[in-house]
Amino acid sequence: MKNKNTKILIVGAEALPFAATGGLGDVLGSLPAALAREASDTDIRVVMPLYAKVGAQYREQMTKVAEINVKLAWRNQYCGIYSLEKDGVIYYFLDNECYFNRDALYGFFDDGERYAFFSRAVMDMIPAIDFYPDVLHANDWQSALTVIYNKLYYKYPGMKTIYTIHNIEYQGKYDKYILGDVFAIDNSDLSIVEYDGCINLTKGAIVCCDRLTTVSAKYADEIKDAFFAHGLENIIMANAEKLSGIVNGIDYDYYNPMALENKFSASYRTFSGKAKNKAALQEMLGLPTDTDAPIVSMISRLASHKGFDLVKCVLEEALDNSDMQFVLLGTGEKEFEYYFCELAAKYPSRVRALFEFNKELSKKIYSGSDIFLMPSKSEPCGLSQMIASRYATVPIVRETGGLYDTIKPFNSETLEGNGVTFCTYNAHDMLDAINRTLALYKNKNVWKKLVKNAAEKDFSWNASARLYLLMYAGL
Repeated sequence: MKNKNTKILIVGAEALPFAATGGLGDVLGSLPAALAREASDTDIRVVMPLYAKVGAQYREQMTKVAEINVKLAWRNQYCGIYSLEKDGVIYYFLDNECYFNRDALYGFFDDGERYAFFSRAVMDMIPAIDFYPDVLHANDWQSALTVIYNKLYYKYPGMKTIYTIHNIEYQGKYDKYILGDVFAIDNSDLSIVEYDGCINLTKGAIVCCDRLTTVSAKYADEIKDAFFAHGLENIIMANAEKLSGIVNGIDYDYYNPMALENKFSASYRTFSGKAKNKAALQEMLGLPTDTDAPIVSMISRLASHKGFDLVKCVLEEALDNSDMQFVLLGTGEKEFEYYFCELAAKYPSRVRALFEFNKELSKKIYSGSDIFLMPSKSEPCGLSQMIASRYATVPIVRETGGLYDTIKPFNSETLEGNGVTFCTYNAHDMLDAINRTLALYKNKNVWKKLVKNAAEKDFSWNASARLYLLMYAGL
């Protein structure tokens, strides 16, 4: 790998399969391998913390590369650097048990200090492993300080920086009084990270990076607007010339309908397995095994901005006026858990609510459902609509962020489009989209074409990886 032309270091707080909590982990677990496949002359490496959650099967494959001391303000602490190679990518893991030997990845009172240490350790790692990247690609606020530190203090020659916002709602905001003590930033540089009366690490990275990206073209446009930007619209607009959006992909090996017991694909020859998975899902959940009753599913964190306030308004009306069955998988706000408990009690033969996070169960629901509902208020990219499509389940989405970029409305005359969409964030507009989808479901020939369109849409990382490589080359 040492002789490769371009060197890329991707920095992030999580990556599958090592340790992850959400979409960022999916991206950092899939994108680097796609980049390595697309560009054999590019040296792709990833760095993340060595959490307690990283399993023994991966620790056994690691090699200790180096050991350094990381200075962060008045602290001077150990950092072990471990590595392993997977799918043509070298992954580095930064070890400090004080910060990372915990029972979760995030949610601690000292998260600011933990990720300041991580970011400083990344910058100190570069000479320690003799890997000077052409591009350092930081992701979300936990690694924002790598971009800031390089601009202010390290200034590695020739190294360009990219900062990717996966969700602008999470910005890394802290009181100004810990500027020097926790983040080791001089008071003279306060203006770089100060915004709206506090430290804002995302703001600092936006200002300091050479290129700013987010995870869909539509979201890149939306975050210029106050409705989506969570207070950062002015900074986004001031830096709009370096902003672009590249939609995420999904791991086609992990989400693979041909790996199921009842295999199927978009080809008509093997598509019969879809019906078997539906029957298996109905049997597993104790629902009537009814081929003609469409299964509508949702797999999501239960939160208002995911559209559950709309669902509460009109789902009963949809159930009362159709023979649809409804399946929910997710955890979150108690208000919505209580609602779905009551709904399942009211419709015992048609509604199931499963309050857990279970990847294998989610695959069974994706593959066994007919329709997938995703009515988000905002959605930077979204993966669920792509996963559902991969399993030949037709998505209903609101036209926002990555949902707009990936799902195009089906036209029953031209037979083009890969889902059903609605525009305004309104419960009855969502209900209309559900009703339109149920009407399409009853027309078996038209439905077969819509399902095929959804399943054949390419949501692999290949196209997105090429766009990232073009951006790296442009820098």
